[in-house]
Amino acid sequence: MARKIKSTSNQLLNFARDSYLERTSRPVYAVVYLLPFIIFYELGTIFINTDVLSQTQVRVVAFVWLQDFLRYLGFGGKFLWMAPALVVVVILLAYQYVSGKSWFICFTDMLPMTIECVLLAIPLIVLSLFLHSSSVTQNFFVSNTAAQPAPTLLADIVTGVGAGIYEELLFRLVLICSLLMLFQDVLGFGKNNSIALAVLVSAALFGAHHHIDFLSGRHNQADLFDWAKFIFRIMAGVYFALLFAIRGFGITAGTHAFYDIIATLLNALLFMR
Repeated sequence: MARKIKSTSNQLLNFARDSYLERTSRPVYAVVYLLPFIIFYELGTIFINTDVLSQTQVRVVAFVWLQDFLRYLGFGGKFLWMAPALVVVVILLAYQYVSGKSWFICFTDMLPMTIECVLLAIPLIVLSLFLHSSSVTQNFFVSNTAAQPAPTLLADIVTGVGAGIYEELLFRLVLICSLLMLFQDVLGFGKNNSIALAVLVSAALFGAHHHIDFLSGRHNQADLFDWAKFIFRIMAGVYFALLFAIRGFGITAGTHAFYDIIATLLNALLFMR
């Protein structure tokens, strides 16, 4: 089983051993790099005013799904608040183990990783402006507009950071790897067809989940369907999937988080009424 997981989670490109690109694609790097993001999200959702919390839906849907699943398994109380973060860490460490990659970490790589994530977020900013130029004030990854005064602005940033972690965990790390095992190991599809199908299915579900609550089947009244936003999210899902396959989970989640942060700040600065 470990061999199957390893075969389906290999990256598309093989970088030189111990190079920056190879090191920072390791799952253990994702744990270290994303830990401040996880702490920021957890503290943000705890200390932001409760009224603002309920109005802006700071709890990311993917986070709530994970929390509900853990509650179903029997977890509860204060531990339930920390459990999703622990799940992220455990999954990434397990992913690191089956990958067979080195556990060595060079902490000087953290700053270049941040710069890389910011640069990789820029194409999505440009794409969102191009596809949605008539109503660019909408932040695609957050259900409410970001052009509101603080502390709502902070709530939007917290939400974006959480989306970067938990949406990438479910829609890229878990879903794509599961789909690859289904298409390759169960249905017997070829590798290239399996990758293409996994990317497209995950991207379509990623786009749809912003508008539809999969558990209840109801439309998300806070983010009504719009073709420009839906197309953007599918394209962003493909972009994140390819990024995940090439650069690993840490860079992908960081890029998603920084896109949300940059988009929120741009909306607030340029379109605040």
